[in-house]
Parts: sequence; C-alpha cells; structure tokens
Amino acid sequence: MGMNKNTILGWATLIMILMGLLLIALGAFRYDDTAGWGFGAVGVGFLANAWVFSSLKGRL
Repeated sequence: MGMNKNTILGWATLIMILMGLLLIALGAFRYDDTAGWGFGAVGVGFLANAWVFSSLKGRL
C-alpha cells in the first residue's frame, strides 16, 4: 500500500486531534493546579496544528 502525502497528512491530522483531546482531558480531569492550564493550552495548540494539516490536504 503506497502512502502519498495526502494520506500522510490525514493520518497526522487524526493523531494530532487525538493527542489534543487527550491533553485537554488531562488538564481538565487529572491536574487541578496550574499544570492543568498548561496541558489545556498545549492541547488547544495541537488542535490548531491539526486544523492547519487538514487544510493543507490536497494543496501540497
């Protein structure tokens, strides 16, 4: 099975969405102090990068 760049961007988008949601969940449910805000912010950053990767599919 050959993977072209759109397939790789699709997989990267999926992985980054999952990691972003996981980090947000860690920040919300696991850490109650200042570290929770950091995990949440990094999770939102992962979702933003996933959005950029998703928009690049078909354009590269």
